[in-house]
Amino acid sequence: MAHQATTLLDQQTRHVFELVDAMDTKAMAAMLTDDAQGVDEISRGWMRGRAALEAYFGQLEQMVDDVHSEVSDIHVREHGDQGMVTCVVEQTYRMEGQEQHVTAPTSIHFERDGDDWKIAVFHSVPLPDQPAA
Repeated sequence: MAHQATTLLDQQTRHVFELVDAMDTKAMAAMLTDDAQGVDEISRGWMRGRAALEAYFGQLEQMVDDVHSEVSDIHVREHGDQGMVTCVVEQTYRMEGQEQHVTAPTSIHFERDGDDWKIAVFHSVPLPDQPAA
């Protein structure tokens, strides 16, 4: 079942990026399933399991600050205890003193855990701005 109106998963997705902007890595980790997976932009590979993702969050805390995210084009599909969100994230941040901007088509696979939705897979493809033609 596809939803375009605001849903709990839409709100949860927006909350994920509020936590990213705040660099609240403890709250980010609390949103993960134990076997969560995500793409590591630094090594350009997959991180598998809560411990690997938490270690990655620790690296980000040291490297990145002043994060601002805007989420658009949210599309939610819910099937029982599984949910898939696709969206586009416009993000600016400072890395090692240099301001960066990316547009990141993103997908998040959620699994229901009681009354909560937890992140099982987080896949974001940050694309740098195109040079002016």
